[in-house]
Amino acid sequence: MKNIIELLGIILPALIILVGIIRVFVYKTKLFNGLTLLFAVLLLIIGLLQYFVFKNSSPAVADSKLPPLAVSQHSQAFNKSVENILNAYFRMTDGFVNADPAAIQQSGYELKTALDSFTIDELKVDSLIFQTALQPYGNTKAEIVSIISDPSLEEKRSSLNIFSNELYSLLRTVRYDLAKLYWKECPFAFGEDKPGNWLSKTEEMMNPYGKENCAEIRSTINFLPADTNINKGPTKDQ
Repeated sequence: MKNIIELLGIILPALIILVGIIRVFVYKTKLFNGLTLLFAVLLLIIGLLQYFVFKNSSPAVADSKLPPLAVSQHSQAFNKSVENILNAYFRMTDGFVNADPAAIQQSGYELKTALDSFTIDELKVDSLIFQTALQPYGNTKAEIVSIISDPSLEEKRSSLNIFSNELYSLLRTVRYDLAKLYWKECPFAFGEDKPGNWLSKTEEMMNPYGKENCAEIRSTINFLPADTNINKGPTKDQ
């Protein structure tokens, strides 16, 4: 449609000029009013410039193909509830790293609130995923109560290990896709051949089990879309 309009901007003034020329040289009649002819010539010039000059120099917005934005498979509300869980969890693991019972308790209560507010019902659109997620979700809710109520730091660390394993299973089941997470392990957190695991958002080896030089990355949770800039690793869970 736009091309047709631009062509008419050339054809119509050209016809006016042509008719004027025919009237003078063929029918020997008076040429159009001078102002009319001047107006027609100006329209023709404008039409030619618009079609042949400015058309080619204008940015081809429609033709440019920008890379698509990475879009999560989950709703904003669902992702927000997961982020609340993870943020409280990371604060709690920091408390364990620093052996700070007060910080562990505070973040533990925040984590319990975040878990209670988790919008798991969104997963009901896929009954298999929903049913699979229910068990680790229920276990995380039970273990956070244990972390809060355990009397000693060592007992809390034992509950943290169980909680972390359940949270890892939950995030893999729901295919958390907003960031890459690292699944770490201390092989002798509770003694020889008794590992302790935890989740981290960085590769930094900060051990929440009170052991020095005892941390390694065992796997990742990485369901980020392939074209996401922050995705530096594989596009699937390892």
